[in-house]
Amino acid sequence: MKETLIQVAQLILCLSILVTLHELGHFWAARYFKTRVEKFMLFFDPYFSIFKKKIGETTYGIGWLPLGGYVKISGMIDESMDKEQLKKEPEPWEFRSKPAWQRLIIMLGGVTVNVLLAWLIYSTLLSVNGDRYISIDKMQENGLAFSEAMHHAGFMDGDKIISVDGKKQPRADWMVIDILLANQILVERDGEEFEININDSGVKAILNGARNQGLFSPLIEDVIIDSVITNSGAMKAGLIKGDQILALNDREFSNFNEFTRLLHDYKSDSVQLTIDRNGQKIQIMAEVSDSSTLGFFNKSMNPEKFNEMVIHDEYSVLASIPAGFKKTFVNLSYQIKQFKLIIRPKTEAYKQVSGPLRLYQVFDAKWDWNRFWNFTAMFSIWLAFINLLPIPALDGGHAMFTIIEMITGKKMSDKTMEIAQITGFIILMTLMLLVFGNDIIHLIKEL
Repeated sequence: MKETLIQVAQLILCLSILVTLHELGHFWAARYFKTRVEKFMLFFDPYFSIFKKKIGETTYGIGWLPLGGYVKISGMIDESMDKEQLKKEPEPWEFRSKPAWQRLIIMLGGVTVNVLLAWLIYSTLLSVNGDRYISIDKMQENGLAFSEAMHHAGFMDGDKIISVDGKKQPRADWMVIDILLANQILVERDGEEFEININDSGVKAILNGARNQGLFSPLIEDVIIDSVITNSGAMKAGLIKGDQILALNDREFSNFNEFTRLLHDYKSDSVQLTIDRNGQKIQIMAEVSDSSTLGFFNKSMNPEKFNEMVIHDEYSVLASIPAGFKKTFVNLSYQIKQFKLIIRPKTEAYKQVSGPLRLYQVFDAKWDWNRFWNFTAMFSIWLAFINLLPIPALDGGHAMFTIIEMITGKKMSDKTMEIAQITGFIILMTLMLLVFGNDIIHLIKEL
C-alpha cells in the first residue's frame, strides 16, 4: 500500500508540474499580447473546485479531477462553450480581437513550454548524471536470444541485428521501437546476412509477449549456477554454485534464454531438474515462483558482465545543452513512431496504452528523482505531441484553423468553431473512455 501511494504521489507531482507549466505557456503568451485570462486551473473542476481565488482579472484554482488543466481566455471558443460572451461585440482585450499570428502564438504557448521543459530537464540530467544505455553491439557480441513471438517473426537465437531500415541503432532500448516499426531488418546469421520483415500480425504477437518475455536478450549458452537467492526455490531445492542444469522435466534446451522461456510453462509449479554436479547427473525437484523463476544468478550473466554492456557518456554543462536538445527531439521522433504503431488497428498496440488508472505503475515504488525527472521530460514531450494533433478542442486543432485563416484570409465563423469544438470534445471523450476501459480490463486481469 505504501509503495502504491509513493507511485501515485509521483504521478500527481509530475502531472501538476506539466499541467501548470503548459497552461502558463498559454497564460504568458496571452498576457504578453494583452489578452484577458479569466481562469487558470490546475486540474479540471466540474461542479466544484478544491481551491479558488481571484487576483486581478484572473481566477486561480485547483480542481479535483487530475486529468489535465486549462486557462479560460476571454473571447475564445473553448471547452467552456461560453456562447453568451461571443454574442457581444468583440472587446480589444479578447482573444477573437487579436491578429491571427498572435492567436497562433497563444495557442502554441503550452506546447512550446512543454518542449523547452523537456530540453531543460534532459540537459540538466546529462550534465549531472551523464547518459547511460545498453549498447546493442556489446549486448549481441555472442548473438541475441529472442522471445517466442520473435522466433515466429523469423528471428533465430544467435542472430545479430545489423540494421533496421538501413540504419544502425547503437541503443538497445530504442532498438525495440525500431523493430516494431521496421519495413526491413537485416540480421547476421552464421556469417550470412538475411532480411526479416514483420507484418502487423507479427507485431501484435510480439507486443502481447513483450510484457512477460521482452523481445531479445544476450545469448547465454549454459545454465550454470553462480549463486542462489535466499529462501528461493533454488535454495530450497539444494542447488549450489557450479551446478549445471541440463534439462527441465526431461525437456532439453540449447541456451539459458530457452530455459527461462520453458520456466513460463511451469509458473507456480514443481519441476524436475536434471543437474550436472561435478560430472555426475542427478535429479532435483524445485519450486517455480509465481514470476516464473527459480531464484538464482547464472554464471555467464553476473553484474560485472552486465556492466560491460552499459555505455556511460559524460557531458560538461556546455556540452549538455546541445545534447539535451538532440535528446528532446530524438525522443519526440520516437513518440511519433509509437503513435503510428498505436493507430494501426491490426497490431492492437492501442491495448498496451496506459491511462490514468495504471500510469502510476511507471514510477518506482521508492522515490527515485532521476527516474522521476526522466519520465517527466518524456511525458512533457508526449503532451506536446498530443496537443499538436489537429483535433478540434486541442491546441493543434485551434492552431490548424488559425493557420487556415492566415492562408485564406478568411476567419472561421463562430458557429463553425462551436461545431468543431463539440466534435473535438466528443472525439477526446471517446478516446478517454477507451483508455479507461483498457485500464479497467488490465487491472481485472492482474487481480
